[in-house]
Amino acid sequence: MGKIEEGILGSIRGKVGPVVGGTWNGVNYVRSLADSYQDPRTERQLRQRARFKAVVRFLTPLAAFVRLGYRQHGPRQSAYSAATSYLLKHALREEGGRVEVDYDRALVSRGCLAVAAGAKAEQTDSVLTFTWADNSHEANAAADDVAMLLTYNPARAKAVYDTEAACRADGTATLSLPTGWAGEPLAVYLSFRQARGEEVSNSVRVEAKEKQARETRE
Repeated sequence: MGKIEEGILGSIRGKVGPVVGGTWNGVNYVRSLADSYQDPRTERQLRQRARFKAVVRFLTPLAAFVRLGYRQHGPRQSAYSAATSYLLKHALREEGGRVEVDYDRALVSRGCLAVAAGAKAEQTDSVLTFTWADNSHEANAAADDVAMLLTYNPARAKAVYDTEAACRADGTATLSLPTGWAGEPLAVYLSFRQARGEEVSNSVRVEAKEKQARETRE
C-alpha cells in the first residue's frame, strides 16, 4: 500500500492503484505499473544490453573516482549515471558483434577546468611515473589544482587510482600498480580538479611506456 504524503496534493510513495511513486536524487516521480514483463530478446535489446554491460564492467571499479570526475553533472543526475550516459553515447566500439569500451575516447573525468598539457607516463616494474607541463598560467588552471591519476587493467577489469596525487605545478607524480600487472595492456588517465572549488578537467589518456623494455632495445 502506498502513501500520499502532505495531503492530496503531496508526493506519492509506494503503490497507489495503477501507479508507483517515489523519490530519486530529491526529485519526486510517478510512473505507471507495467502490465507484464516480457523478454523477447530482440537483436536491438541484446545489443543495448551488451553496450550497457561493457560500460558497467569498465565503470564499476572506478565508482569512487567518477564521483569526483563527474561531480559537476548534477544535482538531478548522479555522477555515476552521468559517466554511464557519456560512455554509452561516445566511447563504445562495436566490431563483429562484440562491444568494447574505446579507451581513447572514454572520459573518467569531465569538466571545464584546463586539461593536462604534455602528459606522459613511464612504467618501471610496479610504479607508473607521470609527468606533465605546468600550464597553471593558462586559462582557468591554477598551480594548486589537484592531479588525479587512474590506471585500468582491461583484462582483469580492475583499477588503481589516486585522487590526491600532486599539484599541477609539481609536474610529476607516481602511482603504484599491483604485483603482476607489469607487461599487461593498461588504460592510463590523468585529470585535474580544483583544490578549492568544484571544477574538474576532462581526463587525458596517457601512453605508458615500459622503461625496462626500452632500455633492453637500446
